[in-house]
Amino acid sequence: MNSGSKCDSPDCENTAKLQCPTCIKLGIPGSFFCSQECFKTNWKSHKVIHSLAKGECNEQKDKSYNPWPYYSYTGKLRPYPQSSKRTVPLTIGRPDYADHPQGYPLSEQAVKGSGLIKVLDDEEIEGMKVACKLGREVLDEAARACDVGVTTDEIDRIVHEACIDKECYPSPLNYYEFPASCCTSVNEVICHGIPDTRPLEDGDICNVDITVYHRGFHGDLNETFFVGNVNEKVKNLVKVTHECLMKAIEIVKPGEKYREIGNIIQKHAQSHGFSVVRSYCGHGIHRLFHTTPNVPHYAKNRAVGVIKPGHCFTIEPMISMGTWRDEMWPDKWTAVTADGQWSAQFEHTLLVNDNGCDILTKRRDKNGQPHFMDKL
Repeated sequence: MNSGSKCDSPDCENTAKLQCPTCIKLGIPGSFFCSQECFKTNWKSHKVIHSLAKGECNEQKDKSYNPWPYYSYTGKLRPYPQSSKRTVPLTIGRPDYADHPQGYPLSEQAVKGSGLIKVLDDEEIEGMKVACKLGREVLDEAARACDVGVTTDEIDRIVHEACIDKECYPSPLNYYEFPASCCTSVNEVICHGIPDTRPLEDGDICNVDITVYHRGFHGDLNETFFVGNVNEKVKNLVKVTHECLMKAIEIVKPGEKYREIGNIIQKHAQSHGFSVVRSYCGHGIHRLFHTTPNVPHYAKNRAVGVIKPGHCFTIEPMISMGTWRDEMWPDKWTAVTADGQWSAQFEHTLLVNDNGCDILTKRRDKNGQPHFMDKL
């Protein structure tokens, strides 16, 4: 290190005594600090340099990565290499599909087509409350990591390790062979995006969809996050999407028809010039990851059933800036908008009570507001 170098910390005039070891390894010039304390204080902003440098080192490799040369993408996003499937200790309780070679949820398939909506008993309600609370805690950890230069694969690692720390199985892992522990849907990806090594870029939006399985019950939620400086039109899309979810939740009460939920969502989305994705819907959830009722988010749908106390289900509207139509990447998971315009999503798990419903996955700080509100 050159003598007389100034510390890189903002407003620090001390003489530098050390250089970041990771920067030395990556060949990044500068990165001088006066003390370990100064280095640690600036770590969150400084580490972005490492991610960007690693991205530059791998830029040529990633550009040449093209798993589907025959496929015509609808937008600008491209797949990047993925890490190998993560493992869960055998000491943690697992759903039936976790070790199935094709990831088939046999318990779900056994009741498919019955149309019966389960009413949860007191023990099952307590199980759902715990699972949803833990799912919220995991999503909050993912939210803190979602930033410029961070890969969605890194977010998946954080989610996976948080699940294990809380003695949960990450429900998406191996569900019909899904290869990751959460879904990360960036920009024009509507839902079910597979985490990969693409660094998030300034101006992106990223939805992180979390489900945890804890002692026999699944807790499911998602939020869309701003990455860096997001333009106002996209911010409005995210804001309206959250409003669609909350307006739908307001009508959830005993005696209301499930089909009315879509009418509320589409009315609000269309009033702001946005469209509602039709291919994916909310769903019943408890001991089963996905079950009755189906909860479409668009108007004039044919959803069957009347809401009753003890019903537990998700509402998770996907709202797009352009068309409501979708396509799927050849990975058979990643759903994207047909016109390449951006899409946002929010999800809560709800438990119906005698007067309305409890939001089991609500945020437990910042007055319950979603994370994107912190940046508006």
